[in-house]
Amino acid sequence: MNKILISFISVLLIASCSSTKKQMQKGNYDAVINKSVKRLVKEPDNGEDVKLVDRSYKLANERDLERIKYLKMENNPNNYDEIFSRYENLKARQALVRNVLPMNLNGRTINYEYIDYDTEIITAKRKAAEYYYTNGKKLLQNSDKESFRVAHDQLVRARDYSGDGFIDLNELIIRAKNMGLSRVIIQVDNSSRILISPDFQNELLSFNTQGLSTNWIEYHLRHLNEDIDYDYIISVHIMDIAVSPEETKSKDIAYKKDIADGFNYALDARGNVMKDSAGNDIKIPKYKTVQCTLIETSKRKAVQIRGEVEIIELKPEKKLIVKQPIGAENVFEDISARAVGDQNALDEEAKQKIQKEPVPYPSDLQMIFNTAETLKPAIRNAIYNNRRYIR
Repeated sequence: MNKILISFISVLLIASCSSTKKQMQKGNYDAVINKSVKRLVKEPDNGEDVKLVDRSYKLANERDLERIKYLKMENNPNNYDEIFSRYENLKARQALVRNVLPMNLNGRTINYEYIDYDTEIITAKRKAAEYYYTNGKKLLQNSDKESFRVAHDQLVRARDYSGDGFIDLNELIIRAKNMGLSRVIIQVDNSSRILISPDFQNELLSFNTQGLSTNWIEYHLRHLNEDIDYDYIISVHIMDIAVSPEETKSKDIAYKKDIADGFNYALDARGNVMKDSAGNDIKIPKYKTVQCTLIETSKRKAVQIRGEVEIIELKPEKKLIVKQPIGAENVFEDISARAVGDQNALDEEAKQKIQKEPVPYPSDLQMIFNTAETLKPAIRNAIYNNRRYIR
C-alpha cells in the first residue's frame, strides 16, 4: 500500500471519528451507536469505538428510563404512546449493541445484562390503545368536523396498537371518516339567453379532480345519490354566451409571371443559323407573360363564454365564500380560394390555397360545445386556486 493511499485512509478515519464525536456532543446517542457498531463489526478491537458505544449506550438508556419514569409519575393516559416508543427504543438499542458484545477495552471485558422489555411494551401498548379508543370515541360526541377528523386518527392509532382489541373499533373508524369528510358538489348554472344541453354541462365538468381531493375533502362532479349531505356547492355560473355573425370576406390578388414559350434560332447577318463552339445551333429562349387572379375567401365565426366560479358554503348556513371570473373563446377560421386565368402565374402558396376545399360554417351549438375544451381548464384552475376556502 503506497503512502498516498495510507494518508487518504487516515484522513477518512479522522473525519469519521470527528463526525461521531460531534453527534455525541449533540446528544444524538443512537446515531453514534449505529456508526460505531458498524465499525466494530468489522474491527472488534477498535478501542475508540468501544468507548463511544459504551458511553452512548449508557447515556441513551439513562435518558429514556428517566423520561419513562417521569411520564409514569405524571399518570396522564396520553403519555402511554411515548412510553411505548421509549421502550421500543430501549429494546431496539439493546438488540443492536448485542451484535458486538462482549467488547474488550484495554483487557477489560464490557458486557451488559439482558433486560426483557416486552412486558412493559405490551402494557404501554395496551394502555395507549385504551387511551386513543376512549378519547376518539369521546370526540365523536362533538359536533365539528375537526373533532371527527382527530377522532378518526386516534381510533386508527388504537387499531394499530390493539388490532381487534375493541369490538366496535372498525365501525367507529368508518363513522368518524364519514362524519369528518367535507363533500363538495360541482354543478353548472346557466343564466345566459342560450339554452345549453346536458351534454355540454357534462363536458364542462369532465375534468380531472386530481390535486383537489384530499383525505378529508371529496369533490363530486355529479350527484351519486340523494342521501349525500353536501357541505359546499361549487357553481359554474354561465352568465353570457355570445355567438358572432358569420363573417365572410373576399379579396382579389393579381399574379403576373413571365414563362418560357419556345425559342428562336440566332441568325447571323446573312440570315443563317449561328453555331456555338461545339457546332450546335444557338437557340434564344422566348417568353410570354401570363396573368391570373386569385379570389381568396376568408370565413370567421367566434363564440365567447363568460361566467364565474362560485364557492358556496352550506353549513351552518348558506353563504357565498368566494367567486372568480372565468371565460373562454372558440374561433372558427377558414381560408379558401379559386383562380381565374392562367394558373401558371401563381406561386406555390397560392396553388396550395386553390387545392383546399372550403369548410362550411359550424352551427352555433357546435361552436358552443367546442368552447367547452377551452373553458374546462379555466374552471379547474379557478377551483384549484380557491381550494383553501374548502375545509
